[in-house]
This record gives sequence, C-alpha cells and structure tokens, in this order.
Amino acid sequence: MRQLLEEGWEIDPEDLAHISPYLTEHINRFGEYSTHELGIQPDAYDPELDVDFTPREQHLTAAGLGRAA
Repeated sequence: MRQLLEEGWEIDPEDLAHISPYLTEHINRFGEYSTHELGIQPDAYDPELDVDFTPREQHLTAAGLGRAA
C-alpha cells in the first residue's frame, strides 16, 4: 500500500476492505466442532484395578546373599 501511495495511486478504504488478509465471510477461524456427543454420559468410574499387587517370593541363593544390591 505504501509503495502504491508513493507511486501516486489513490487508495480507497472500501477497496482495502476487499483485499484485507483477515477475511471472515467464508472462514470459520475456530473450526467446526461436533456437539452431538455433549449429551452422552460416560460410564461410571470404576476405581478397581485388575492388577495383582501381592509381592512375589524372592528365591535367595547362597551365592546371592553376599552380593550388594
């Protein structure tokens, strides 16, 4: 724009509105999001883990007793 003005062109503000880099007529800035799932209730939270936390038996050999861990 500055270069055009320096060259003597007459710039109308209405013309600038048509070439603005921030057009919003046909652009959805934030994307399109599906909202049909908002009403779906999740399953109840189950805090029970299906993991066995009991300690394993350690088999200590005579050779392993003298070593540092």
